[in-house]
Amino acid sequence: MPREITAFSNPLIKRIRSLREKRHRRDEGLFLAEGLRILTEADEAGHLPLYLFYSKDSADHPLVQRLTERIEAGGEGEVILTSRDILQKLSGKDNPQTVIGVYPDLACALDQIDRHTAPLWMVAQSLRDPGNLGTILRTGDATGAGGLILIDDCVDPFSVESVRASMGALFTQKIVQTRWEDFIPWLRAGPGMLIGTSLNTDFDYQQPRYTPPSFLLVGNESRGLPEEYEQQCDVLVKIPMLGKADSLNAAVATAVMAYEIINQWRHQG
Repeated sequence: MPREITAFSNPLIKRIRSLREKRHRRDEGLFLAEGLRILTEADEAGHLPLYLFYSKDSADHPLVQRLTERIEAGGEGEVILTSRDILQKLSGKDNPQTVIGVYPDLACALDQIDRHTAPLWMVAQSLRDPGNLGTILRTGDATGAGGLILIDDCVDPFSVESVRASMGALFTQKIVQTRWEDFIPWLRAGPGMLIGTSLNTDFDYQQPRYTPPSFLLVGNESRGLPEEYEQQCDVLVKIPMLGKADSLNAAVATAVMAYEIINQWRHQG
């Protein structure tokens, strides 16, 4: 049976609420995910929460019941019935989702990545916006990418905002956080085409013939890629801009590039 918690002063509520801050997520090795859609996507990807919080008004929902049964059957998680007010406190939103899950950190080390498991990998350098990060994860899932390699100081992929923006794709993609000086030696130790997107080239994005495994590199939203990083790319390409804007949003550019790459492979059979 679910445990019921109704007091804001409960130690577990205080602990889980603290996961909205990066330092506590790092110390605990845990993060929050909100909403039935995201938690169901996580379940389908083989991830059950360590804690599942829900309120009485969602207790009869079939997906909540399914998650509850699976958690209790697994014996490694706990289901907690609570109030909408406490859900609001945990999520930080005035209108919280009907369920909140607490998951172990999913980040993996660079040397744990097998580049041969997928033909395409996303790479982002100094990405700052959680919405962009979440959208890139969704694009990676949609295009069959293996995961997202975050270079240098990127936004936390396990923040509430990033998790929400990923719409569950966080659970289907490998996520690595590393530095450029570690990434390049790892990349060059095996096959891999590093494809940089930049305004500092006239090479059209449809001109190259992309080969798997391809590593699609996008830079910071406002500054793009550092020049020294561009110089180490195997190919540097530009998406043509026919209007007054000089560039696309980082996540949109990533999606355009990813579909160009996989469409080349689809047409080649």
